[in-house]
Amino acid sequence: MLHLPALPGSPRYGGSRSDILKRVLRDAEALANGGVSGLMMENFGDVPFYPARVPAFVAAEMAVLAAEVRRQFKLPLGINVLRNDGLTALAVAATVGADFIRVNVLCGARVTDQGIIQGIAHDLLRERAMLDARNVKIFADVDVKHSAPLAQRPIADEVEDMIQRGLAGALVVSGAGTGKATDPAKVKAVKSAAGKTPVFIGSGITERTIVDYLSIADGFIIGSAFKAGGSADNAVDSKRVKSLMRQVAAGN
Repeated sequence: MLHLPALPGSPRYGGSRSDILKRVLRDAEALANGGVSGLMMENFGDVPFYPARVPAFVAAEMAVLAAEVRRQFKLPLGINVLRNDGLTALAVAATVGADFIRVNVLCGARVTDQGIIQGIAHDLLRERAMLDARNVKIFADVDVKHSAPLAQRPIADEVEDMIQRGLAGALVVSGAGTGKATDPAKVKAVKSAAGKTPVFIGSGITERTIVDYLSIADGFIIGSAFKAGGSADNAVDSKRVKSLMRQVAAGN
């Protein structure tokens, strides 16, 4: 994860675009040198998040940062615009040549700290076709963190809809919140229902636990465990990245 500090216009913005760029590139370099297989940028510092579309100035800032990351690092790049602005994420990805986007609520509806968020698959997939950006894959959350369902559904039904009706290219399964452990039983249930669609674990992976998940998931989205002190707000620590990646190599 490339967790962006608060961007201009956000309540916690620190007042320096150059400092943001330096932080992002420093984190990207630490991750790349540590051996990760891809990067994903999100506006993590922009709390409180917009529930749907972000203003144009957020899109512009993220596009500039993503373009520079894309220019300097040849790893696959993903874009996530919080809380659920997949349309802006797609626009940024298509513009800078990123490889995928993450969408928290692709289908259905969830109760969140931003209120009720509804799925955007119907708009997103049409926009992707219009932009001729079918190469940009959609990573969709299942039972996304920091939320609750409006009504309980069997998770296999939710997965089927996400793939067959939402056209997700990959699924993400997380714990209750950022950095919180993901239930292995939930991962297995999603993986069983997903068929050939890849399933990623989106939170709670640590150097101590990752070996237990290697056999039940196709990939891992890691933020907090790569940061100094294990805190999502801190800078990436290259030693932590290399140490955890050694666990992955040993487990494979």
